[in-house]
Amino acid sequence: MAIVELKVPSPGESITEVVIARWVKNTGDVVEKDEVLAEIDSDKATLTLNAEESGKIEVLAAEGDTVKVGQVVVKIDTSFKPEAKAAVETPKAEVKVEAKKEEVKVSSTPATTSYATGTPSVAAAKIMAENNISAGQMNGTGKDGRITKQDVLAALSNGLPTAQKVLSNSWQGGRDKDRAKMTSLRKTVAKRLVAVKNETAMLTTFNEVDMSEIYAIRAKYKDKFKEVYGTNVGFMSFFTKAVTEALYHYPAVNGMIDGDELVYNKYCDIGIAVSAPKGLMVPVLRNAELMSIADIEKGIKDLAVKARDGKLTIADMEGGTFTITNGGVFGSMMSTPIINPPQSAILGMHNVVERPMAVNGQVVIRPMMYIALSYDHRIIDGRESVGFLVKVKEMLENPSRMLFGGKVPEEVLLGL
Repeated sequence: MAIVELKVPSPGESITEVVIARWVKNTGDVVEKDEVLAEIDSDKATLTLNAEESGKIEVLAAEGDTVKVGQVVVKIDTSFKPEAKAAVETPKAEVKVEAKKEEVKVSSTPATTSYATGTPSVAAAKIMAENNISAGQMNGTGKDGRITKQDVLAALSNGLPTAQKVLSNSWQGGRDKDRAKMTSLRKTVAKRLVAVKNETAMLTTFNEVDMSEIYAIRAKYKDKFKEVYGTNVGFMSFFTKAVTEALYHYPAVNGMIDGDELVYNKYCDIGIAVSAPKGLMVPVLRNAELMSIADIEKGIKDLAVKARDGKLTIADMEGGTFTITNGGVFGSMMSTPIINPPQSAILGMHNVVERPMAVNGQVVIRPMMYIALSYDHRIIDGRESVGFLVKVKEMLENPSRMLFGGKVPEEVLLGL
């Protein structure tokens, strides 16, 4: 009998402990090689533990247990082999079943309905009105089908929903509480967010963007774009492109503090905040400054699918230089996003609302979005933060600027 021991893999540097989030298989199960046995939560990501060989497993840790990296948590007895899957044979003969026809007798006497059927008595009507009960919810047992007071009281005692119950939705007036253990990922996020508030000089500046030009481009080219690239064109790709161009002009926004040194990154690794089943994740688009709109769309789509399926790795989320978060998908009008350390700034997008705007002396309705830049004032000055946000606004309102380093074509032509 050969026993294979499965040890907890290392999720990354500096991580010494993980939590068994969920066992997919249990003691006694016979599994195949590479089959997923468990999900493991670390400080940075959720990983899977896969069978290294086929055989019967013995689980050595419970769900929720904190275990050390390198600790044996599963044993596999390889003398047991998974059963071969039986082939499904197509039946050679077709069996025909004839249904017997049953004779249905219909009474020649028509049913009669009295005018009193479904009509409540005076006392019953009063109780029904107080509890917002309609006659259609009741069966009358009185003479000729009349609804009596006793019918209503009996229905209420048997759980017929009253107006108060309907209005309260799922609340039942109890005093119970539910408790759930925080995951390693949630605890780490909590610590990092508190650290940002305590250890940085975080400020937020706001602006607004007229999304008319972006709307027009999407409406004009969305079908052809999907035909050529197989994906939709969304807001996030335009914002990512605008951000990479603005970071070129304001490098401090793309920098970070490392001890006593200021680090200015000469590339744009853009973190895209996405909502995943286990919480907020921020996977990174590497060298986004070199990507086309189509490349950005495909990259975001791939990362979002991995986040949804719980397949993001630590490598997918490390090393970002700037982050974009979109609260608008949840209906947020305005917010102050929190910096994702060790980065020094984060851009917050919000929902688009049609608002009256003054344009060339005329009041017109335009699709407007508030945008917010939270930044670390220790490395980024007010001039740079405001200038960066204005540059993003300019390129979104005049997208051709994204092709010419933030300038309009006429400025490029004139050498300005």
